[in-house]
Amino acid sequence: MNCKVGEHAGFCFGANRAVESLEDALKENKPIYTFGPILNNDILVESYRKRGVTVVEDVEEFDKLEKGKIIIRSHGVGRDIYEHLLATGFEIFDATCPFVKRIHRIVEKQSQLGDKIVVVGNPNHPEVMGIVGWADGDAYVVEKEEDIDKLNFEKSNKITLVSQTTFNRNKFQELVEIFEKRSYNIDVMNTICDATRVRQEEADALSKEADVMIVIGDKKSSNSRKLYDICKANCDQTFFIQTLEDIKGRLNVVSNLVGITAGASTPKYIIEEVQKYVRNDF
Repeated sequence: MNCKVGEHAGFCFGANRAVESLEDALKENKPIYTFGPILNNDILVESYRKRGVTVVEDVEEFDKLEKGKIIIRSHGVGRDIYEHLLATGFEIFDATCPFVKRIHRIVEKQSQLGDKIVVVGNPNHPEVMGIVGWADGDAYVVEKEEDIDKLNFEKSNKITLVSQTTFNRNKFQELVEIFEKRSYNIDVMNTICDATRVRQEEADALSKEADVMIVIGDKKSSNSRKLYDICKANCDQTFFIQTLEDIKGRLNVVSNLVGITAGASTPKYIIEEVQKYVRNDF
């Protein structure tokens, strides 16, 4: 089959930085821990577990563990957790994506100035939970129009509106327009990272050209799910897979072009395996 891989498929800057920090830490002769999975990719996390990296989900667990180095996951954490980690006596490396860290600073500053904070994103995603954790006072999360209906403050209140870095840019704009139509006093900070925007635009264009699309990513990965939604809207034959095994035996359609894209936490070797299979083995 003719196959085209998105130029920006796979690791983004933040993911690369997080993985490189973990690789550097593994060269040190000390226990290595990550607070939360380093990236939303079970295969990657399991590969590091086999190399001795321990994933810790609760800060209280560090009281029982041998002193070593803690690497904060790329999605970041809230201020209370961050300060608790600093107080553990462990060596800390903050692998929070710099684009996420920027949102933390915005939320902290603007909430201290008295703004209401609204985060556009998935309320259950670790990045969003971390962002909310930097607000002084309440922060509100909206993912759809119905969530705006539930906001319980005066429209005259100054609102700083930020976004999860991997949120769908078109849905973000739709929600911004709803806020504007309802006369909320909003200051919009479009914090969707540029790598996400480029990857989404690329996936959109490729899926309009291809007969079949393959999106590679972990099912828990927000940005991978967004890529799938974008591609599925344009190309009915769109597959969402995590590994090569998930696509074997499923490409039983005639195709002039198979497009491949991948989420920001997808290792390069998995993309290459799928590409090789489509081009040579199928």
